[in-house]
This record gives sequence, C-alpha cells and structure tokens, in this order.
Amino acid sequence: MEPSSAEVAAAQTAPAEAGLHARVLDHLGTAICGGELAPGAILNIDELVDRYAVSRSVVREVLRVLASIGFIEARRRVGVMILPASAWNVFDPQVIRWRLASAGRMAQLRSITELRTAVEPHAAYLAANRIGHDEASDLVGLAAKMWAAGEAGDEERFLHLDIEFHRRVLLASGNEMFVRLQDLVAEVLTGRHKHHLMPHHPHEQALQMHADVAQAIQRRDGARARQAMVQLMEQAFDEMKSLWEQTSVPDREEPPGSASR
Repeated sequence: MEPSSAEVAAAQTAPAEAGLHARVLDHLGTAICGGELAPGAILNIDELVDRYAVSRSVVREVLRVLASIGFIEARRRVGVMILPASAWNVFDPQVIRWRLASAGRMAQLRSITELRTAVEPHAAYLAANRIGHDEASDLVGLAAKMWAAGEAGDEERFLHLDIEFHRRVLLASGNEMFVRLQDLVAEVLTGRHKHHLMPHHPHEQALQMHADVAQAIQRRDGARARQAMVQLMEQAFDEMKSLWEQTSVPDREEPPGSASR
C-alpha cells in the first residue's frame, strides 16, 4: 500500500521539526543556565514563535521538555515562569551540558567532581568484589589503550576510552543506581574536552592512576581500588583548576542560574 501524501509530508517534515526543536531547546536551556533568563522571568509562546521562526507546536514541545526538568512552570494568570536552580533536575545530562556551556561551568565541574569523588571510589571498591574475570581483564586492557592514546596525543580516542573506562567501573559495581550515573560522567568528560578544560596530552600520573584502578580491581583489592580512584578524582579536579586559572576566567561561586550572572 502506497503512503498517502499526508504521510509523505509528515515524514519529510519530521527531521526538520526535530532539528528546530533541538536548536530552540539548546538555546533556551543555555540561556536559563547562564542567567540570561533569570528566575521569575515570563516566557511568552507567541514571542518565542516569532523569535525563533518556528511553529507553536515546536515551542510547546520545547516548553514541555523544559518543564519536565524543572526549568519552567505554567502558572494561572501569570504564564510560563522560569524557576530557580533549586527546582532543576541537575542530574539530567542536558542540564549538565547547558551548565557546562554557561559562564558558571567551573561551579558545575566542581559539583560533579565532588559527586564523582563520593561515588566512583566506592564503585571501584564494589567492582573489585563483584567483577567477573573476563570483565576485569578487559578493564586492564582498556587502561592500556588509554595510555597509548594519551601518549600519542589522540584526544578523540582518549576521550572515548576514558568515558568507557568509567562506565565499566560503574557497571561492574553491580549497583543499579551507580550505573545510572554513567551518562552524567560521560557528559562532564565530553564537556571538559569541548571547553578545553583538559590537557592535550594527559599527564602520565593520570594515565598511571587509571591503570592502578584497573589492576587493583583485577586483583580484587577493594581498598586499593578505592584509594586509587580517590587519587584520580583529586588529580582531575586539580588539573581542571589549573587549566581554568590559565584561561583567566574567574571561578564563580554563585549557584547556577543566579541573577548575578
């Protein structure tokens, strides 16, 4: 049965609509995270339609997504209001990406690194007790590949391997809540790379720490795996702070989305 002209038109329109949706969503999300749209500001659907030259359906879908992550709320006789950062779902990967793209990215990097420092060392400890033999061998091999990519200055490959390394440690922990943090970790590692907050050539110390984590997990030495991951997290934060200072961009202490930005 041949598709109708309406179905063909819908199929042709869908990718374009999706692209418009993503563009408007990213622009508004970044503006809210950066404080350009401050808490209490009102969004007008008709104004958004005109500003972005999109349909009302695109704007409504964008607002639906923003509402689902706590960025906005529709209030009777008021309209669509921007909510304070305390209402945001700060674990949503999109929120993390937008915060990293804003002027307050160092505050976001700090908060995520503090979370990772609390979670990933214990994940490494659990992994040492729960990982299978083959998975442990693969993790050691992955650390070796990271070393090779880092030494070669292959930034893209190193980023891919780094994300996969931390994903596997969280997965091997056997804790389903830790596993759900893998997208968060991937987003912050990608953000560091995108915003030039990591060195072109990873320090040998960092490469060695990844190897230490993997080897301790393979040896089922939970205490050593935990300590090696703590050292890795601390080194990552010191590295980010050093690179940030080199850019001469001030380290902001305000909460994300504050009006002072």
